[in-house]
Amino acid sequence: MAETIKCIIIDDEPPAIKVLETFVGKMKGIELIASATDALEGLDLIKKHEPQLVFLDIQMPDLTGIQLSKMIGETTNIVFTTAYAQFAVEGFQVNAIDYLLKPIAFPRFIEAVEKVKKKISTEIQPEIIDSEDYFFVKTDGKNRFQKVKLDDILYAESIKNYVVIHTEKEQLVTYNTLKKIQQSLPEENFIKIHKSYIIALNKIEKTDNFEVWINGKDLPLGDTYRTEFFKKINAKKL
Repeated sequence: MAETIKCIIIDDEPPAIKVLETFVGKMKGIELIASATDALEGLDLIKKHEPQLVFLDIQMPDLTGIQLSKMIGETTNIVFTTAYAQFAVEGFQVNAIDYLLKPIAFPRFIEAVEKVKKKISTEIQPEIIDSEDYFFVKTDGKNRFQKVKLDDILYAESIKNYVVIHTEKEQLVTYNTLKKIQQSLPEENFIKIHKSYIIALNKIEKTDNFEVWINGKDLPLGDTYRTEFFKKINAKKL
């Protein structure tokens, strides 16, 4: 079964948000995570939820949709929504999937969502090849993949639109999200300790309430992840 597309709506006009919320509710395969009437609030929501799709108004106070789109990163698909057709060219210059002109018709909305579904389905993402001990990640170059043994992983680090997988021998850089990498790791052996870090539990050297040490490097332990982290630690405590 195809993965449900998680989306966020950002528009400074509540009636416009309501229209899109209604449209999303009518479709299968797409789920609304949150809505925002402020661009900066919307940016925080995107960082928190990592949606696959954002419906983004262009004309907003303080920060335009075009400006905001340049802060989101290429792993999030953007469909612009606006009442001004003259912004279409500028919208596509920042690699938007589609451009919906208000008032938005439902058939046109469906067409935009289908474009996003098609793009997501054709993207190459890391998949577990053997559930026991390894997977492959895409590196630089067309169809270039690197085998990663689970036992070799120290931790994975998110840096903008990339993830750096730190192993005992090397650092592998892959164009991806930390969320997708986490889905390819067994949860009994790996845990997220910060919005930017996933670690191998058996590689921990020591920890306190704020940091975790792995291979001589201290990594931050985020407030959001502290409780779950120490549940894992306490399960192994003598």
